[in-house]
Amino acid sequence: MKIAKVIVDVASNQTDRPFDYLIPALWTETARRGMRVIVPFGPRKVQGFIVDVTDTTDVGKLKEIESFLDVTPVINEELLKMSYWLADQTLCFRISALQAMLPAAMKSKYEKVITLADCSELNDLPDNLRPFFKDQRIVKWKEIEQVKGIITDVQRAVSLHLLEIIYVTKAHTKKKTIRTIEPVSTEKLTQGMQGLSKHAKKQIQVVEYFIENPNAIPLAQLVNTLNTTDAPVKALIEKGLLKETSEEVYRDPFQNRTFKKTERLDLTEQQQRALNPINETVENNKHEVFLVYGVTGSGKTEVYLQAIEAVLEQGKEAIVLVPEISLTPMMVERFKGRFGDQVAVLHSALSAGEKYDEWRKILRKEVKVVVGARSAIFAPFENIGIIIIDEEHESSYKQEENPRYHARDAAIYRGEYHRCPVILGSATPALESFARAQKGVYKLLSLTKRIQAREMPKVEIIDMREELHSGNRSMFSTRLFDQLKDRLERGEQSVLFLNRRGFSTFVICRDCGFVIECPHCDISLTYHKRGHQLKCHYCSYEQSMPTVCPECSGEHIRFFGTGTQKVEEELAKVLPEAKVIRMDVDTTRKKGAHEKLLTAFGQKKADILLGTQMIAKGLDFPDVTLVGVLAADAMLHIPDFRASEKTFQLLTQVSGRAGRHKLPGEVVIQTYTPEHYSVTAAAQHDFDRFYEQEMLLRKRVQYPPYYYITLITVSHPEVTKAAGVTDKIAEFLRSQLSSQAIILGPVTSAIARVKDRYRYQCMIKYKSEPNLLEALHAIMERYKQEISRSELQVSIDLNPYMMM
Repeated sequence: MKIAKVIVDVASNQTDRPFDYLIPALWTETARRGMRVIVPFGPRKVQGFIVDVTDTTDVGKLKEIESFLDVTPVINEELLKMSYWLADQTLCFRISALQAMLPAAMKSKYEKVITLADCSELNDLPDNLRPFFKDQRIVKWKEIEQVKGIITDVQRAVSLHLLEIIYVTKAHTKKKTIRTIEPVSTEKLTQGMQGLSKHAKKQIQVVEYFIENPNAIPLAQLVNTLNTTDAPVKALIEKGLLKETSEEVYRDPFQNRTFKKTERLDLTEQQQRALNPINETVENNKHEVFLVYGVTGSGKTEVYLQAIEAVLEQGKEAIVLVPEISLTPMMVERFKGRFGDQVAVLHSALSAGEKYDEWRKILRKEVKVVVGARSAIFAPFENIGIIIIDEEHESSYKQEENPRYHARDAAIYRGEYHRCPVILGSATPALESFARAQKGVYKLLSLTKRIQAREMPKVEIIDMREELHSGNRSMFSTRLFDQLKDRLERGEQSVLFLNRRGFSTFVICRDCGFVIECPHCDISLTYHKRGHQLKCHYCSYEQSMPTVCPECSGEHIRFFGTGTQKVEEELAKVLPEAKVIRMDVDTTRKKGAHEKLLTAFGQKKADILLGTQMIAKGLDFPDVTLVGVLAADAMLHIPDFRASEKTFQLLTQVSGRAGRHKLPGEVVIQTYTPEHYSVTAAAQHDFDRFYEQEMLLRKRVQYPPYYYITLITVSHPEVTKAAGVTDKIAEFLRSQLSSQAIILGPVTSAIARVKDRYRYQCMIKYKSEPNLLEALHAIMERYKQEISRSELQVSIDLNPYMMM
C-alpha cells in the first residue's frame, strides 16, 4: 500500500498541512513528489500537490486519489523544498507557495494529451506504446491511462524526450500546431497521377509539386505557393496519396523581430575587475552575493553577459531578473542578440499561451537563459550557475499579495542551494543592500565611470517657486522650455518625466471647496481626458465628469494637479511642431504597446518621449541629450519612510537616460523643494552623500536597515470591527515580544478605506525577535475561524515595501 501526502488547493489555516490519500494500484510505481492530483475533499473534488510518498499512515480509513493531472512532476525537488521556506518566511499557506511557482496556464482547467516529440519516430517507442501512435501523433491521456503498467513506460519515454505531455487548457493555452501536408510515398504519387482525371487540374498541379518536392510543407504555405484552395489537397488525402499531420510551432512573442548577433565587447579595467571575482565563484561552484554598484551607463549589462557566457560554458543555466515589462524589450534584445535561441522570456506582457510555451522550453531543457520579471525566479531549472537581479532596488521585486516574497531573498535561497553567485546590480542600490555590502555580507563591486569615459550629464535644479514669483504659471520653467526648443532645432531628442498619469490629480469646486472622491475608497478621483472620465486608481471605479458641483451645484468646478495627459496637451500648444510619444499605463495597455512606442522613438519618429516611471530605467537612445523632470518632489511627501530614497533613485535613473553616447547630456529638474538632500544628491550623482544623510535619519527614527519591520493590516466593512481587532493584535504582541520590540499603533492606514473596507494597521520594529514568527502564527491561528466565516481580513507583511 502506497500513501501520498497531498497539500490540497484550499487556502485556509485548517487545511494548511498534508492530507494522506491512497495511491491507486495503477500508479503505485509511478507516483512522484511534485505531481498534481485531483482528490476527494469533503463533499467536493479539489486539486492538490503530492509532497511525499510513503508506506505508512496514522489515518484509519483512507480515500483514494481520484486522478493524476501530471505524468511527470511539474515542481522539481528543489522548488518543492523551497515552498516550505517560502511559506515559513512569508506566513502564507503552503498551497499559495506552490501555486506561485507555476505559470497561469497550469492553473486552468485542461485536458491532458500525449504527443510524439518532434525528433522521435514510432520505432523509438516501447512496444506497448506503439499501437496508440500508429496513425496519429497526438493521443488523449484518457485513451491509455487505464492500461496496466503503461504509466512507467510513458514516464520513461517522457524522460528520454520521445513523448511529451501537453496541457490543452480551456484558456486556449494549448500547444500551438500548424497543419502540414506530405506525400504518403513518391511511388504512390506516381501511380496515383495516372488515375487522375484530366479535368482535375489543381489536383494534378499538387501531385506534380510533391513529386518535385517530396518534403512536408505547411498547408497554408502550399495553398499560397500554388495559388489554390485546400479542396484539391483534401481530395488527394481521401485518395490516400497525401497525408496531413499537425506540427508544433512555439508561439513566439518576438516572431516579427530579428535579433542582430552581437559579440562580446572589450571590457574596461573597472568592468574586468568586477567580472573576475564573479567568474572565480562560477569556476569554484561557490555561493556569494555580489552588489554591482555602477553609475548609469557604466556597462553593467556587458558584465552580466560575459558572466553568463562563463556559466553556459560549464553547461549550467542562468536566471536574469529585470524589474518590469518596460525594461524587457531592450534587455531581451541584448540577451537574444548574444545567446540567440538559448533565451526564454517570462513576463506579464506575454499572452497566456506565450508564457506556457516559454515555461515548457525551460522544463524541456531547450533553453539555458531566462530573462523575466519577478516570478521568473521560480524558473524550473535544475542546474543554475548564476542569478542576476538588475535594478535590484526596484520595489516591483516585492510581491504585494500572498506569498509576499521578495525576489532578492528567493534568489539568494536558490543561489545557496545551487552553490552559485547571485549578482545584484544598480546605480542606486537599496539602502539595505548597500549597508550589507559595507558590512561585508555582500561583496561590493564598483563601476564609478561611464563607458569610454563619457561625462555624466550636467544637471540643473530649477526652483519652481521662483518661476511662480516671476509670473511663469506654465508647467515648464523658462529654462526647460528653452532647452526643449533648442533640441528641436538641433534635431536631437528629449525625455520628459512625470510620475503621474491621467490629466489632473483631482477635481475641486472653487465655490465650496468640495473634492470629488471615490465612493468606495478614501482617495480623490483622477480626471482622464479621454472619455471625460473620473477614475479611481485603487479600485477602478469610474464616473463621468460632472458639469456642476455635486455638493453645492456651483459651476466653477476645476482641475488641479498635472498628469501626463495634461502635459501632452500643453506641449501641443506651446511646441506644436514637436512630435510627442506618451508612455504611461493608459497608452501601454495593449499587448506589445511598450515595444511599439519605444521602437518608434528609437527610429526618431518623435522628438519628445513623455512618460511615468516606466521610462526612467533601461532606455538607451543615442540622440537623447535632454531629460526634463517636471515634478521632482511628487514622491517626497507620501507617508512612506522610503520616500526620499525612492525620489533619489528615480531622479538618478531618469537623469541617466541623457548623454549615454557621443552627444553630451543635460538634465533639468523642476522642484518646489530644491534644497532637499535627495534632490541635490541626485543632481550631483552622489549616491554616497545621499546614503550617509539618509542612514543618519533612518538610525534616528529606527527604520531599516537599522531595524527590521513587520506591518499588520486589518480590514473590514465596519470601522469599529477593524479598529477593535487591530487593537487586540497590538496588545497581544506587547505581551509576547521582548521589551526591545517597538510596537506602533493601532492607527488608520494612510488610505483609510479601499473598496468599501476600512483599514487599520500596527507596525513592529525590531532588531532580533526569536518569538516573532511564533507570535504572528498565533495571531493567524486566533483569527482563522473569523477570517473564514466573516469579512475580516488580516494581512502580515514581514518586509513591507508598500506602506500605504
